[in-house]
Amino acid sequence: MSYLVLARKYRPKNFLQMVGQSHVVQALSNALTTQRLHHAYLFTGTRGVGKTTISRILAKSLNCVGTDGQGGITATPCGLCMACTDIDSGRFVDYTELDAASNRGVDEIAQLLEQAVYKPVVGRFKVFMIDEVHMLTNTAFNAMLKTLEEPPEYLKFVLATTDPQKVPATVLSRCLQFNLRPMAPETILEHLGHVLGIENVPSEPQALRLLARAARGSMRDALSLTDQAIAFGSGTLGEASVRLMLGSVDRSYVFKLLDALARGDGKTVVETSEALRINGLSAASTLEEMTTVLQRMAVLQAVPDMMAKSLESDDDIDPEATETARLAQTLPPDETQLLYSLCLHGRGELGLAPDEYAALTMVLLRLLAFKPARSVAVPKVGSAAEPGKKSHSPPEPDRAGAPSAPGSAVTAATTVAEDAEKPEAGSKNPEVAAFKVSNQPVAQSNRARAAPESIASEPQPAKLATLAGAELDDLWAGLVSRLVATDAVKTMTRELALQSQLVAKAAANWTLRVESPSLNSPANIDKLQIAIQAEHTSSGHGVPVIELTVEIGPVTDTPVRRNQALAQAQQAQAEALMHNDPFIQEMVRDWGGKIVPGSIKHTVRAAV
Repeated sequence: MSYLVLARKYRPKNFLQMVGQSHVVQALSNALTTQRLHHAYLFTGTRGVGKTTISRILAKSLNCVGTDGQGGITATPCGLCMACTDIDSGRFVDYTELDAASNRGVDEIAQLLEQAVYKPVVGRFKVFMIDEVHMLTNTAFNAMLKTLEEPPEYLKFVLATTDPQKVPATVLSRCLQFNLRPMAPETILEHLGHVLGIENVPSEPQALRLLARAARGSMRDALSLTDQAIAFGSGTLGEASVRLMLGSVDRSYVFKLLDALARGDGKTVVETSEALRINGLSAASTLEEMTTVLQRMAVLQAVPDMMAKSLESDDDIDPEATETARLAQTLPPDETQLLYSLCLHGRGELGLAPDEYAALTMVLLRLLAFKPARSVAVPKVGSAAEPGKKSHSPPEPDRAGAPSAPGSAVTAATTVAEDAEKPEAGSKNPEVAAFKVSNQPVAQSNRARAAPESIASEPQPAKLATLAGAELDDLWAGLVSRLVATDAVKTMTRELALQSQLVAKAAANWTLRVESPSLNSPANIDKLQIAIQAEHTSSGHGVPVIELTVEIGPVTDTPVRRNQALAQAQQAQAEALMHNDPFIQEMVRDWGGKIVPGSIKHTVRAAV
């Protein structure tokens, strides 16, 4: 006797054997029990979730006569009568399955509908099952509309599709639609254990978890992969053999990478990436596994109760859950979200690189490059370099060994509030007044709302920004405005000027502070210094040669922030103007009009 594959051998024969589609089973069972039957059903869902299986069970429920031959419509077909056995074997004359992928024309549909005028031969109902119905042509759809809307009382239509968006609305409106959901890995895992127990096939739990994840919601795919794994493992299912068959990456590599990224250990990241190359493990699979683990970590971080549950000691719990929970406690939530996004986008870049392992290494190093800093050290004014010398040194590395990215800005809300109370009649820059009157603190992350201890321990810069901050900020904003207006600075030099704050000015020695280390380059500083010197010379100020010093640290007032504050104020003024307009109020009140949110746009002419 020929071998029958598991997907066919364990196809459910009744609704009680259906797995993972309880919402559809309950609705159909209740309809059959109360005999409130629709004439057309549409089952949608991805491959291998039970569309054809439910269609056959429904046909048996409509035509089952019981073991004594006296039964009627039932939600629990006997499986022993002629109708049930013939439908299971595919030879029931009143049950017709049509594959629309290969019979998509109007002629095939017309031939099927010709049978509709004849009553059932041996059954109670004729059942027409059209699989992949979305593949029919528009002409074929139009040909079946009338019969689908008002079929004879003995005819039932069952349609199935993996792409309901391609089914015309005229067909959808004539059917009772059920959406079959992809099955959860836990559901597939439980069913695989049940099937292998009947088949007496020894298996390891982790091997079944790998198969359940690889099935991606399809029970048929899971059973087909199980068949393949049994053959590959010579009758047993071991984790090592299943992992080798699937080509999946051992989660230990993923956990090692995430742990190294959390610690900022670039050496371990590169070494692990090279180990993946040597062992021939897929780079794409590595990133996919990383996104899966990161998603679970994000859920654990957002729902602390699930964290406690994952840390419980239970033999039935996934052994990887403990490691995932540990990493969720180690890695901050914002970094988890960042890593997830970069892995997701990096997956699409692998095909663009000449070597996918080199691309994988670059993605992992990018995760380190964009790793947020946990603290920001602000040097004293003048301590970054000797007088008359520029400072181009990068930020100090953190304790884990990775270079620290610039910290989020710490808003000097008190200073801004005090400055806002001062009269601005003498200010020549209109942006200054708009910035200080609005008194809106700059948006910041939760991590930066409190100043780090390293900043609090250096009172000199903070004191300088408080005592002379307003005058220096006004001077710098006006100077940058003139440089930008005359196109004296461009590209990165322009960004350095816009995003920096003048924190000290002693004769010809000026100290700027900027948050982004990428702007602190010798080329940018030299170009900005030359532009400032040229502007002063053209204005006849006759100042000596200016020496710029740039330090890395939080800023409270920059030209670009003044522009943003001005733009926000003007946008609010424009919205208020529109809402208070008498004509618009009349349209809203008397004619039911409304202002679409976000439709009011104020075009701002940049002042700097």
